[in-house]
Amino acid sequence: MVTTRFAPSPNGSLHLGHAFAALVAHDLAREAGGRFLLRIEDIDGARSRPELAEEFRADLAWLGLEWAEVAPQSARLADYAAAADRLRAEGLLYPCTCTRAQIAASARETGPEGPVYPGTCRGRGAPAPGVPVAWRLDVAAALARTGPLEWVDALAGPQRADPARLGDVVLVRKNEPASYHLAATLDDAADGVSLVTRGRDLFAATHVHRLLQALLGLPVPRWHHHPLLIDDATGTKLAKRRNSPSLADRRHAGEDGAALAAALRGHRFPAGISLGQRLHRGT
Repeated sequence: MVTTRFAPSPNGSLHLGHAFAALVAHDLAREAGGRFLLRIEDIDGARSRPELAEEFRADLAWLGLEWAEVAPQSARLADYAAAADRLRAEGLLYPCTCTRAQIAASARETGPEGPVYPGTCRGRGAPAPGVPVAWRLDVAAALARTGPLEWVDALAGPQRADPARLGDVVLVRKNEPASYHLAATLDDAADGVSLVTRGRDLFAATHVHRLLQALLGLPVPRWHHHPLLIDDATGTKLAKRRNSPSLADRRHAGEDGAALAAALRGHRFPAGISLGQRLHRGT
């Protein structure tokens, strides 16, 4: 059975890009007679606002979606800690004290997620007691253990896993229980997600997630990296930090959620989408 999920973080209201992502996940599951899950990713420190989870549910219902809700990330902290402990015990994690500014200044190359960490702290050992650390995955050591890996995207086809292009990614943040890479990989396995749907901007992250699945003995899903909605005015993807118009505002203004969903569904699988401001104007 196909199981998909929509996993928003309650650090800002949902916008059209989120609606598009939720519709893709929902419809792919329903077309296959499967399950569509809602998971709240609420471990973003002080930025997480619990009251937004109820707003998200109202937005999805307004779009006409039906879902089963699973445990939020805040209820899974023990699972993240156990996985990190396992990788640490196997010598695959090392502590890092570097700041973003230090990494940007010392990076020798830029990858899909920005400056690639040059391995400054690899092999240094434990820092002084009380010094905040992040825990990074030693990707070279991990790949030496797993050997070559592959994964399949429904739109782009078979892929050879290449996690090294992102460098030694953080799996446990300095002030948070887990990074996106570790938490999302564990959550999808625990929830039985068999088709991971998300935007093309996260395509590169999947190379890391495939490596984590191999290291932790997790099932391997298929992926579907869909196009992104683009703001016609700026040429950039819709984002919370750019104050893209929220679904809640549209809903409270009396806009027809079913009609909006139908408009988004009409543009689900093209090579590229440029609909942000046009849909914002209600055309």
